[in-house]
Amino acid sequence: MSLFDIAKLEQELSKLEETTANPDFWTTNNEETKKVLSEIKRIKNKVVKYNELEKEINDSLELSQLVKESFEEELLKDIIKSTKKEQRELEKLELETLLSGKYDANNAIVTIHPGAGGTESQDWAEMLYRMYTRWATKNEYEVKELDYLEGEEAGIKSVTFLVSGPYAYGYLKGEMGVHRLVRISPFDAGGRRHTSFASLEVLPEITEDVEININPDDLRVDTYRASGAGGQHINKTSSAIRITHIPTNIVVTCQSERSQIQNRETAMKMLKSKLLDLKEKENKDTIDDLKGVQMDIAWGSQIRSYVFCPYTLVKDHRTNYEVGNVQAVMDGDLNGFIDSYLKYNASSNS
Repeated sequence: MSLFDIAKLEQELSKLEETTANPDFWTTNNEETKKVLSEIKRIKNKVVKYNELEKEINDSLELSQLVKESFEEELLKDIIKSTKKEQRELEKLELETLLSGKYDANNAIVTIHPGAGGTESQDWAEMLYRMYTRWATKNEYEVKELDYLEGEEAGIKSVTFLVSGPYAYGYLKGEMGVHRLVRISPFDAGGRRHTSFASLEVLPEITEDVEININPDDLRVDTYRASGAGGQHINKTSSAIRITHIPTNIVVTCQSERSQIQNRETAMKMLKSKLLDLKEKENKDTIDDLKGVQMDIAWGSQIRSYVFCPYTLVKDHRTNYEVGNVQAVMDGDLNGFIDSYLKYNASSNS
């Protein structure tokens, strides 16, 4: 069954176009008008592209049948190759259809925190950071490190980075949760097997057109000397910024820029993303309503396991999608997991 329900999309498009036929539509809420027109454009583009691809595939299949009857093998091979490419494009379009959430098209702000276990979990957090940066590079996304706190012996205590590109948040949002590692520890002289945990938080980067009203009196801003990989300059000035939103106790930090002003701007973007996410989860009308929210990580809710020993397996516990090539996954081959989650999530909500 195709995930791309063309009839449903055309029906949705028809309803939206009917809305624009109402004279009041153009004289009322300007933001709502923009939203409807943007949605019409988005759906039209998908419907047109789908119809074009479907026609190309059907034409190629008809032509291949004619060529097959004439025994022109080389031409037939070219047609089959072209048809496979068109089918891959169609599959990609189907997946993008699942990325219809409010912020799915936005950039993603990703934060990785190690669980309990000191060096073991901090090393695992760094392995995950490498895995996601590899995935981003393979899929032509840009990665910018926003905040990095090194572990005492190895690994990292936390890292926050921005993944920029079309639908970065839509693709990565399903990666949010607790990731579990099972391996023979390189830090254990006895060569024993250890289990480590790390959590991933994924938020959309909020664009300028989204208004988040934050009371300046609710903020505590601290400056400190940056730490980590930043060259000679990084520890000489108090350029790093820490902002605490007092009502919710949300804390964001940024030390990626040399300028304190730039770090503050980036930290405010991070705070807005966290507050917006919290607001929507709690279904509150204003940020002022968000008080005393519990921010602890639930380590029991593992979404995926990465087993290096006694066998090799990476398994998603939500979709049951699994692969045996652990090293390929750690090198950024995550699209199978991401795609299967998008399909799983769509079927669960249908």
